[in-house]
Amino acid sequence: MPSLTDSPPSPSHLSPSAAEWWRTTVEAYVLHEHHLRLLQLACEAWDRAQEARAQLEDEGLTVTGTEGGIRPHPCVAIERDARLAVARLVRELDLDAEPPAPDRIGPPAIFSNRGRHARKASRS
Repeated sequence: MPSLTDSPPSPSHLSPSAAEWWRTTVEAYVLHEHHLRLLQLACEAWDRAQEARAQLEDEGLTVTGTEGGIRPHPCVAIERDARLAVARLVRELDLDAEPPAPDRIGPPAIFSNRGRHARKASRS
């Protein structure tokens, strides 16, 4: 079993805030290789959403189209898609649940939608 000092470092390309989230997450949860890959995707999506948000703050929510009309800035969709990706990946990792006990016995409990449906069906 890995110890607390064996927590993998954050990928070097992450922003400071995403790297901090990585660090606190790997310290709070026992994550296997596939969990770490999902966590990396979530951190990258977070960074992408923040980049799009910063560009929107600089350039505004709309741009002038090729024919002179007003249309949404392309970063509106980038930010939306990245936010959805973060939410889905956090849910997939079950990071919205309480972290396990401090001794890090195992991965977080799975409370996915499939599991809830199966529990309801088994009670009937």
